[in-house]
Amino acid sequence: MSKYFVHEKAWSESKNIGENTKVWAFTHIMPEARIGSGCNIGEHCYIENDVSIGNDVTIKNGISIWDGITIEDNVFLGPHMVFTNDLMPRSKNRDYVQVKTLVKEGASIGANATIIGGYTIGQYSMIGAGSVVTKDVMDFSLCYGNPARQKGFICKCGLKLTFIENNSICSCGLCYILDSSGFCYIK
Repeated sequence: MSKYFVHEKAWSESKNIGENTKVWAFTHIMPEARIGSGCNIGEHCYIENDVSIGNDVTIKNGISIWDGITIEDNVFLGPHMVFTNDLMPRSKNRDYVQVKTLVKEGASIGANATIIGGYTIGQYSMIGAGSVVTKDVMDFSLCYGNPARQKGFICKCGLKLTFIENNSICSCGLCYILDSSGFCYIK
C-alpha cells in the first residue's frame, strides 16, 4: 500500500512520490518525475520526467511542469500558471535546447503568471497573478506586471516589507537588511 494518494482518475507512472502527497483527478505524472512529501497536486496537471518537486509544494489546477524544472520546498504555484522550457519553440524542432528553471524555497507564483524558461525565482519571492517573468527574480522580491518588474520586497511570512535606512522589521518579528547591491536577506 502506497503512502501517498492518487485519485482514481489520475495517472501516476512515477513511484518517486513522497508520503502524504495527494494527486487529484485528471493529472498525469511521468515515470521519472520526483515529487516530495506533503505535496498537493491539483486537477488537470501534467508533470514531465526531468522534474524535481520538493516537499510541501502546492500545485493548483491546470499546471504543466516540463522537463528541466526544479521546484524546491514550500513553493505555491497558483491556478493555471505557465512554465516554458524552450526559448525557440517550433513543431518538430530538431535543434531543441531545453532550458532549466529553478523555483527556490518558499516562492509563490500567482494565477495565470508565465515563467519564461531559463530563470531562477528567488527564495520567498512573490510573483503577482498574470505576470510574465523574463529574468531572474531575487530572494524576497515582490514582482508583477508584463514584463514582471520588482515592486518591493516581501517577508518570509508573506507581508510586504518597508525599509528605513536599509533595515526592515516585519510584524512577524523577522528582521531584514537591504545591501548596497539591492539584495534583501534575513538579519
